[in-house]
Amino acid sequence: MKIAVIGGGAAGYFSSITAKLHFPHTEVCLIEKSSKTLSKVRISGGGRCNVTHNCLNNRLLSQSYPRGEKFLKKCFTQFSVQNTISWFSERGVPLKVEADNRMFPASDSSETIIDTLSKELKRLKIDLRLSYQVSSVSIEDKSFAVNSDSKKEYFDRLIIATGGSPKVSGFNWLTELGLAIVEPAPSLFTFNIPNDSITKLMGISVQNAVVNVEGERITATGPLLVTHWGLSGPAILRASAIGAKLLAKRNYEFNASISWVGLKEHEVRCMFDEISNINSQKKLANLNSFQIPSRLWSHLLEKAETDPSRTWNSTSKKQQNRLIKLLVNDVYAVKGKTTFKEEFVTAGGIDLSEVDPNTMESKLISGMFFAGEVLDIDGITGGFNFQAAWTTGFIAGKHVGR
Repeated sequence: MKIAVIGGGAAGYFSSITAKLHFPHTEVCLIEKSSKTLSKVRISGGGRCNVTHNCLNNRLLSQSYPRGEKFLKKCFTQFSVQNTISWFSERGVPLKVEADNRMFPASDSSETIIDTLSKELKRLKIDLRLSYQVSSVSIEDKSFAVNSDSKKEYFDRLIIATGGSPKVSGFNWLTELGLAIVEPAPSLFTFNIPNDSITKLMGISVQNAVVNVEGERITATGPLLVTHWGLSGPAILRASAIGAKLLAKRNYEFNASISWVGLKEHEVRCMFDEISNINSQKKLANLNSFQIPSRLWSHLLEKAETDPSRTWNSTSKKQQNRLIKLLVNDVYAVKGKTTFKEEFVTAGGIDLSEVDPNTMESKLISGMFFAGEVLDIDGITGGFNFQAAWTTGFIAGKHVGR
């Protein structure tokens, strides 16, 4: 039996390796259109590779996928985070957990992951074809004809692991086979806030921000970073993933409400009253009890039109109310997005209703399987997208030879 895997990313490698391990007498060929493989693995996590997320409860794990939650909940019973940890550990690559539950190789280098996958490919004698541009796939006499500019090859089974595409035209070769595609939209992007004074604070971050998109049910929490173009960091990236389709329809123009302190308004009011009673003679500028950077505190005082040299007990109720509002509901007009290149992901792809989650096989085309981001699956930032790649790649590889 000849098996072709199209796409040399994380899902393509994992499905190729798994297929050969489960069906050692098959011929497995991994096809990649460019001259390099595993490019996303190389740059992920700033070159450290965020392999997965330390969430061992499959139900909770699946909730981190705005698209694909129910589908993956079934998939994780076959290959979970614990399986990922064990798979790499068995090959001499221990993973470590960081404070935010992201998991990286103990070496802190993505090259460790790349070397491990590459060695497995060579050890199993999987045929790697680079610079092989597939122009189309057709079905001829119960075989898959993989067409390129220079040749045509026939395979008995096919795993599609080509990743996402920013445009629906990138899936044309699959729609020609009669497969349904959910229109793609960017996910994991940062918010542009042109000409707003907050950008002067570029480089500062808060650890427990809450982000809301006004008019939509989009809420995310976590660290937030101010950049020279607007707002970034995990909280923003999570909000962009949750709202990928909705924000695309709005052409990335909306109001984002930021709680800098991650507290409810009544909780902040209580803190204000306590500070005013205990530290009544201290100046506003000198007493920042909200665990936010001093530059941000000064910025909020200025935005609230409050004199920083005033003492706490001499600040009027009106000024206090303005400050409280800014701490828990600071609204910014977002106009545009910036791709977060290390984590670039697209929502959309192969319609999950046409794929069997138990095998990753197409319900329409027998012998065709899918893995990774080519499916309409995407997760929030933090290692979830790689976990989906390992899981779907494993399941496709496990069942492709049956």
